[in-house]
Amino acid sequence: MSMCIYIYSLIAKTIERYQRRVKETGVNHKRDDNSQQARGETYGLTKKIEQLEISKRKLLGEGIDACSIEELQQLENQLERGLTRIRAKKYQLLREEIEKLKEEERNLIKENKELKEKLHGMGAIVVASSSSTLSSAEVNMDDNGNMEVETGLFIGPPETRQSKKIPPQN
Repeated sequence: MSMCIYIYSLIAKTIERYQRRVKETGVNHKRDDNSQQARGETYGLTKKIEQLEISKRKLLGEGIDACSIEELQQLENQLERGLTRIRAKKYQLLREEIEKLKEEERNLIKENKELKEKLHGMGAIVVASSSSTLSSAEVNMDDNGNMEVETGLFIGPPETRQSKKIPPQN
């Protein structure tokens, strides 16, 4: 019986070594498969990047010496389609901006009208109170009820002023 146990032990150890080896080989094999797949994907992506770079240069007008008439016609068509899309987007943005500005203009016109109505309603009060401090030549009302006030202010460099010296009184 001891011989049976010994053989059984050897078989168990052999099976155990076999299973470990299969595991290690399987993991390494999977790693090799993954590495090989990753290298293949990297190579494919590198080729795509190179093709895109060549295409970009051609669209910029570089490296077209070796292009045939058909290739140049395709490039021209691509550029025209792209330019058409760009212009359409540009005009759409400009139309939106114009609409915003028109809306802002309508709001400002409305606000201006409201302020004129307030001013017209307050015109008599303003003229009455301003007449006490301003001469009638300084406040002018036009035919539309707009009030203009003349001031002595000006824009520009300051004038040179001469100051009067008053002699001291003894």
